[in-house]
Amino acid sequence: MDNFTFYSPTYFAFGKGTENETGKYVKKYGGHKVLIHFGGGSVKRSGLLDRVKASLDAEGIAHVELGGVKASPHADLVYEGIELAKKEGVDFVLAIGGGSVMDSAKGIALGVKYDGDFWDFYCGKKGPVTEALPVGCVVTIAASGSEGSTDSVVTLVTEDGHQYKRCADGDILRPLFAIMNPELMMTLPPYQTASGLADIFAHCLERYFSHTKDCELTDRMLEAVMLTIIKEGRRVMKNPNDYEARANIMWAAMVAQNNSTGVGRAQDWGTHHMDNEIGILYGASHGAGLALLFPYWMEYAMKANGPELFVKFATRVFGCQNDFEHPEVTAMEGIRCVRQFMNELNMPATISELGGKEEDIPVMVENMFHGAPNHGNFVKLTPEIAAEIYHMAL
Repeated sequence: MDNFTFYSPTYFAFGKGTENETGKYVKKYGGHKVLIHFGGGSVKRSGLLDRVKASLDAEGIAHVELGGVKASPHADLVYEGIELAKKEGVDFVLAIGGGSVMDSAKGIALGVKYDGDFWDFYCGKKGPVTEALPVGCVVTIAASGSEGSTDSVVTLVTEDGHQYKRCADGDILRPLFAIMNPELMMTLPPYQTASGLADIFAHCLERYFSHTKDCELTDRMLEAVMLTIIKEGRRVMKNPNDYEARANIMWAAMVAQNNSTGVGRAQDWGTHHMDNEIGILYGASHGAGLALLFPYWMEYAMKANGPELFVKFATRVFGCQNDFEHPEVTAMEGIRCVRQFMNELNMPATISELGGKEEDIPVMVENMFHGAPNHGNFVKLTPEIAAEIYHMAL
């Protein structure tokens, strides 16, 4: 295990009706005027926005609103939010939604406190983030784990139409509190639920496949989260109103991404960077892109690094029988099980299913390595290797 530091100050309010306590937590953390940030009309139609606003009103907390966050949040709305927050004298940013809303809210929070262009922290000119408005969130989707993480992912669209999805991070960006009511996820379409499950599973894989030795505790924690997602994911896909399954999945999403499962070990994240380009080019959800890519990345990584870690994964997570004489057979069986589980979730298995073509691959590779030459750790991705994996997944 490597040396590490770990700081996770988020206060979690978990359970039924907790969104009605939002104002209390904003007040606890010093908020006087709040920017409420959200996505589409679902928070309005469900009455969630009104319940949150009523809780703020009950505590005497002023608020302004900014909706319109899309999947893979765009920088233009972040710029709009920064301008609005400064104009209105906002001192707290409250996200109501899933990962995209939370990431956009974090971008606004850091931008208000920075004199330059907030994108400096995403393109690598500045970082990590050390100053930002406080952020809180009401979580409506179990997927990204942004409610407990230091990260914010935003997409910039340039004047010539190119899109670049990049990440900023810093301990200051962890939400001070997260309201987590599993009931809020019961109306999600099956595709969004499934995409979230795939996203959570992928966050575990990015940490599990590591060259760092003797990380037994975090190995076991990651295995526990993955086993939970397999079991509870199957339950919730059959019965979307299963509160206990939703509750276990919602907490698993946070545990998978607040980095308690990743301390002391090198992490990979190359597949996430590859998926960014799939999301940009084909509009696939983050979870869907990860679901199709990971089995192919695993095949490449197993051949490049040997089967040992993949055998452990196959036997511990999916209960595969260990073929001691032919470990690569066991390793491939574990990879097959990942592919089968993603198929159960009705996730795509190839880029072609999303409309991908051979000629798209050079474009994805070029954009992926533009201004960000290093990707991956367990597998050090080069443009050639990334292209090979894209071809495998086509």
